[in-house]
Amino acid sequence: MLKLSNIHHVAIICSDYAVSKHFYHKILGLKILRETYRESRQSYKLDLAINDSSQIELFSFPNPPARPSRPEAQGLRHLAFAVDNLDDSIDYLYQQGITTKAIRVDELTGKRFTFFADPDELPLELYEAI
Repeated sequence: MLKLSNIHHVAIICSDYAVSKHFYHKILGLKILRETYRESRQSYKLDLAINDSSQIELFSFPNPPARPSRPEAQGLRHLAFAVDNLDDSIDYLYQQGITTKAIRVDELTGKRFTFFADPDELPLELYEAI
């Protein structure tokens, strides 16, 4: 049997590398592990640490196709980040000029969560994990 231990990384292709790099590094506070320019692909790859075991790989490619629709398109629906305090996290995002959707409560767990978007409108979730 396959024994998966955790999610190592999530890969995201962005439309504007500088804007997305700023968003994930400066606004969300993810630590840059390494940044590589791949000449043969005319593409950047930025490895960002979420914590000691999870990362986001941010890619840029010339003229990537747009996401078909959101958030109910087939495929990956959204990326969720665990937070200790949802209200403080929403306040911080608001101070950065980022709006969030109304807070909802997970009917199965009773935990609160909200959605917001990255610069390419990729749906992101904050999930109060306490």
